[in-house]
Amino acid sequence: MRKASLVSIFFLIALPVITVAQNAQPEMADALRRDGKIYVVVLVLATIFAGIIAFLVRLDRKISRLEKNK
Repeated sequence: MRKASLVSIFFLIALPVITVAQNAQPEMADALRRDGKIYVVVLVLATIFAGIIAFLVRLDRKISRLEKNK
């Protein structure tokens, strides 16, 4: 139940971003894509996002374990 709600929240947050991103074509993104640097930007952002998610999951597990021991 908890994982399903997290996935739902993620998609609800990401949906407006995706729809807005489809309509806008900034020049900076074109230059980065042309130079091949857009993949570096995406990789860095994905790494940061994955790190934050991993940290939050680990923190949630630790808190759950502490609550269970109480």
